[in-house]
Amino acid sequence: MRPAMELADLEVLVVAPPPPGWGGRWWVIPKVTTKCGVTGYGECYASAIDPHVLARVCADVFARHMAGTSPFDVALMARRVWGSGFTGRPDPTVWGAFAGMEIACWDIMGKALDVPCWQLLGGRLNARLRAYTYLYPDDGGNDHADGFWTDPDAQAAVAAKRADEGWTAVKLDPSGPYTIRGGHQPGRRDIALSAAMAGAVRAAVGDRADILWGTHGQFTASGAVRLAQALVPHDPLWFEEPCPPDDPHALAHVARSQPIPVAAGERLCGLSEFAQLLRAGGASILQPALGRLGGLREGARLAALAEGFGAQLAPHLYCGPVEFAASVQLGTAIPNLLMVEAIESPFHHALASGPRVEGGFVRAPDAPGLGIAFDEDLARANPYSGDRLHLEMQEAAHDPSILPSFAGGAAD
Repeated sequence: MRPAMELADLEVLVVAPPPPGWGGRWWVIPKVTTKCGVTGYGECYASAIDPHVLARVCADVFARHMAGTSPFDVALMARRVWGSGFTGRPDPTVWGAFAGMEIACWDIMGKALDVPCWQLLGGRLNARLRAYTYLYPDDGGNDHADGFWTDPDAQAAVAAKRADEGWTAVKLDPSGPYTIRGGHQPGRRDIALSAAMAGAVRAAVGDRADILWGTHGQFTASGAVRLAQALVPHDPLWFEEPCPPDDPHALAHVARSQPIPVAAGERLCGLSEFAQLLRAGGASILQPALGRLGGLREGARLAALAEGFGAQLAPHLYCGPVEFAASVQLGTAIPNLLMVEAIESPFHHALASGPRVEGGFVRAPDAPGLGIAFDEDLARANPYSGDRLHLEMQEAAHDPSILPSFAGGAAD
């Protein structure tokens, strides 16, 4: 029998990771507490507004739709939020605010019952989860200089180190830039650099690791196909979001026109947007960010929907460690997990000790809830006080005379 409890209090922590800021400029961490004193942590990935404004959105959503409700009633709270203000459709700000607090509810549920969240999601299907990492520059030296991102030899050297550590998949994006203007045709230099980078990384890792080609909606469908043709000889495992995320039919054209599997979904909100992508045939690998998708229940529903289309999940991570912990809980419980994204930075581990990658894999945690110990003192010691967005797109149009440089999302 589940314990009787109700949600009572909310505090939203806005945390700034120290330089180089892997995971974005800031992380929004809701702390939800029940009337009987059980606390849960979540993470929002609705990053299109100032984080302090998002914190106020969280407070409004909590007061209207969650306070006084049992944390076990996530389905009821989700329907309230989905229909809030006569919307009934994806709203990345309101729904994203709820997503972070929904994750916190699962943390509370697990702690109240003294079981990990995966136990409440149906039990453990995967005791060991495959993980992947971006090719971030190693600490020290001049690796963080702009040249790293356009240097095939430097990227290959880091890829070889990650493969030596046991990682079986590495991701990179030398095809940039991503702009507010939508998709463009890649320049010949863009294609040449991409082919050189893919070739260097393949030579460095051999068959030990898959290459994940991580674009960010940069291209038109025909431009993406041109780029893919240059990548095919190096056999990437996926071609990530080659076209803007609001055009599932363009993604479907890319999927049909070349052999690299298309992955997408980090910017999609709610089950309905993923349903459109799947119906169009736009991706066979789905990359939900749980702090935008809608939380853990929505993640489980998406996994079931994807299974019906023969698609796999590879939960996305470009934020903090709480969403990573949620991804691990989901991945433990679903049959169609491909892998989870990880950011192995010291600050991530210090802020929320818990599941971590060892030898390229994450073991399913046994601790209650999300399986983390969250350091509130460290969070409060690193507040975000700026006015920039989590990630920002380039305003200038693509210039084929400039060598593309995607700096891994590092905060500037």
